[in-house]
Amino acid sequence: MKRIAALILLASLSANVLAFEPFVASDIRIDGLSRITAGTVFNYLPVNKGDRITNDAAQRAIRALYQTKFFSDVELDRDGDILVIKVVERPSIAKLTLRGNKDIKEDDLRKGLKEIGLTEGETFDRLSLDRVQQELIRQYYNRGKYNVSVEPHLTNLDRNRVAIDIEIREGKVAKIKEINIVGNSAFTDKEIRKTFESNTSNWMSWYSKDDQYSREKLSGDLEKLQSYYMDRGYADFGVDSTQVSIAPDKRAMYIAASVKEGEIYTVSDVHLLGELILPEESLRQLVFTKKGETFNRKAIEASSDAIKSILSSIGYAFAKVTPVPKLDKEKRTVDITFYIEPGKRVYVRRVIFQGNTRTEDDVMRRELRQLEGSWYSQPAIDRSKIRLQRLGYFKKVDVDKKLVPGTEDQVDVSYKVEEQSAGSLMFGVGYSQYSGIILSASVSQNNFLGTGDSFTVGAQRSDYSTSVNASYYNPYLTDNNIGIGYNASFTKTDFGNTNSDFVNYTSSTTAFTTFLNFPITETDNVRAGMGLSSNKIKLSYSYVDTTTGLVQTTSQSPQQLIDYQNAIGHETIHSWTGQLGWNHDTRNGYWAPTRGGLLSANVNVALPGSTVQFYKLDLEASHYWPLGRGFVLYLDGQVGYGNTYGSQTYSRTFGDYKQGANYDFPFWENYYSGGVRDVRGFQDNTLGPRVCVGTTIDPVSGKQVPIRPNANGTCSGSIYNYSQPVGGAFKVLGTAQVYLPLPFLKDVNTARVSWFVDVGNVYQSYSTFKASELRASTGLSLQWQAPIGPLIINFAVPIRSKADDSHFEERIQFTFGSQF
Repeated sequence: MKRIAALILLASLSANVLAFEPFVASDIRIDGLSRITAGTVFNYLPVNKGDRITNDAAQRAIRALYQTKFFSDVELDRDGDILVIKVVERPSIAKLTLRGNKDIKEDDLRKGLKEIGLTEGETFDRLSLDRVQQELIRQYYNRGKYNVSVEPHLTNLDRNRVAIDIEIREGKVAKIKEINIVGNSAFTDKEIRKTFESNTSNWMSWYSKDDQYSREKLSGDLEKLQSYYMDRGYADFGVDSTQVSIAPDKRAMYIAASVKEGEIYTVSDVHLLGELILPEESLRQLVFTKKGETFNRKAIEASSDAIKSILSSIGYAFAKVTPVPKLDKEKRTVDITFYIEPGKRVYVRRVIFQGNTRTEDDVMRRELRQLEGSWYSQPAIDRSKIRLQRLGYFKKVDVDKKLVPGTEDQVDVSYKVEEQSAGSLMFGVGYSQYSGIILSASVSQNNFLGTGDSFTVGAQRSDYSTSVNASYYNPYLTDNNIGIGYNASFTKTDFGNTNSDFVNYTSSTTAFTTFLNFPITETDNVRAGMGLSSNKIKLSYSYVDTTTGLVQTTSQSPQQLIDYQNAIGHETIHSWTGQLGWNHDTRNGYWAPTRGGLLSANVNVALPGSTVQFYKLDLEASHYWPLGRGFVLYLDGQVGYGNTYGSQTYSRTFGDYKQGANYDFPFWENYYSGGVRDVRGFQDNTLGPRVCVGTTIDPVSGKQVPIRPNANGTCSGSIYNYSQPVGGAFKVLGTAQVYLPLPFLKDVNTARVSWFVDVGNVYQSYSTFKASELRASTGLSLQWQAPIGPLIINFAVPIRSKADDSHFEERIQFTFGSQF
């Protein structure tokens, strides 16, 4: 074909060159130009005015002008001593239309067309259009659509222009009807195909699309087939042949693969050769295949990667480790040799940042663990990437290394980032079943002026709560990453106005805290803080009797709470607080981590001099594990414990609270359980201890006593039929969650769907804990970082509950809008 094309080109060139005697061109004239300027033609022309024009020179000129692809015809003539070049311009593309493409996005198609010169405004080349047609068909074939039709339509327009309309009929994807493995005896088809991406149609194919044929997918499956055998000792396994046939209607595919299993081999010896750099004993600890073990290719590859990793951590950025197995087919053994080529030891000349349009270089550079001028270290580079990702300023962080031109021992490391909004000015309306309508306004910036400092100022109002909050945090008060933060807030909460049967009282809290954050290791930090708060507790429909100085109530507030407040003799609670916390954070992301975990321990203490001296200890352990194919397992466990301390006694006797007895844990500091972010499937804060409203006469003592819940949770004689949750001083919560890879949710940083199981409850104290009282639920959850703020929708079904929980169960829960 190439020879035929060359002959056709030679014939056309010869035909376009008139036979004439050589002459010296006194001038050059170009006829036939309309869009293209004469100057452009002269730039490509290999002859000039004053040159001697021969047949060879004329052919070179024609060839050069054809290669510009500007002209469909070029002809040379002579007018006296003037060289005349007659051209016919190719038409320009006035309009390019794509129709019918759904599987391949139009932007991707137009980008590919532009790369080969088929775009609006460019010169039209019929050969390019033919290549586009064949390339599109090839791409659809790779997607399993063998009945695709690509038809280009050409319309001639005035002024030497054309309009191109590419009509695509994608058709249906060919479905896999059969997959046959021939020659396997050691393992069944089911065992072999367990990891295949290709499969015949099944009840999950609507979601997984595993029955849709793809050449690339089949190639990957054959590689998995080989790995399956070679990881189990079959060192000489091979795929003899594969055959893919298609039905006449191009809708069904039949796949067959013939394999040769071979025999199981054991490792006879392992050698390390080359320039080892490190002591051989140290390197052998990184070799995961040993003499006498069954041959395992995965272990051999892991050994190579481990040796390369340790060498890359001490400067050998381009180290090569090549495993060479030598098979003895008679003894069925394998002798494995690792050839180590460390290459030059290199150091990092420069660290370059790209894409940070807002964030200052210094803010990124202080997160680096790979320093300029030091030896190259892959672990330090990888750790730097994770630290940049966890800032929350960037959608994506990519890292690359390049040798400095002209050197063998210097590299430049570049971090390319894609910035995302780190601040917001928000006016929002939200809703949750617990809070009702939420009105909010806030100004927040997690990367203030690109400095890495963060602040938030906001206000929020719901059916039961009003809050104002202002906070500021500087993560680098000092160069060694000691951070300082401040927070001031005012919150007024009327629990009686919640959309659940919650215990009725009003809390108005004004608080200020400041804290220091100390980094201890790469993944550990300690936070210490001090604060003060004033909390005014007012029971619903209550007043202070001016004669006795005691709190009285007309209705609604539980008698136990009234007695407690009267026993301590205070309506306004003052607290001096101290906080101390420790975090061990190995998560690989900020919004949506996929690996790593968080361990934390925090203690908050109301110091001596506070109205009530108490402490709260909170422990949490969570971890993410990638399961493959986009699935991520998340486990989380939390424990909260509170108690009073020191010598504190009641000044009065009321109900269960006797003068001189030690204080109970204050009810306004209680933990709560249940809700959209807790044990899902139960209303917010409704699990755990409950109290009734009102008093009754004890038939034994004849005294007036608070009404207590019956065995079924009801309150006979109370103004409420059901008891009201009051929380407790001890809380347990456990969550198991699997994040699901859904094809319509491409960006996990924006939205995620998970299947969960929650277990937990809250107890009056640690001594009252009973595992039999734990509640559990399961369901699906959608978390979306919506423009209006975080949105959570849960569908949950309680799978472990008590009869008296039925009033508080909730199948569908949702909340959206900003949260403080």
